[in-house]
Amino acid sequence: QVQLVESGGGTVQAGGSLRLSCAASGHTFSSFYMGWFRQAPGKEREFVAAIRWTAGNTVYADSVKGRFTISRDNVKNTMYLQMDSLKLEDTAVYYCAADPSYIRLVRGLTDYWGQGTQVTVSS
Repeated sequence: QVQLVESGGGTVQAGGSLRLSCAASGHTFSSFYMGWFRQAPGKEREFVAAIRWTAGNTVYADSVKGRFTISRDNVKNTMYLQMDSLKLEDTAVYYCAADPSYIRLVRGLTDYWGQGTQVTVSS
């Protein structure tokens, strides 16, 4: 069974950086796409970034393009989200997700989610 565990959240001042990690287990992920979503208070969960596990192809939401970088370590079975130039509007609970289907993943239709980690950006 797929298990995803996020870590690395916290509080940072605007303009600062954080790196989130997502440790994946319970499956062979070579055929998977993995990604990050976030949900701010009172808002719907939104797509942030995705990566193809084997090839490393990436895609980003326009709101984070140029500031966030998604990557993965195939040996450690861990995905990362490096977040730079953080803004107040980046405050949210961040979730990692995985799915064999790219479409299901980016649409948030996957059954495989982590528990979430809070990121708070302060002024």
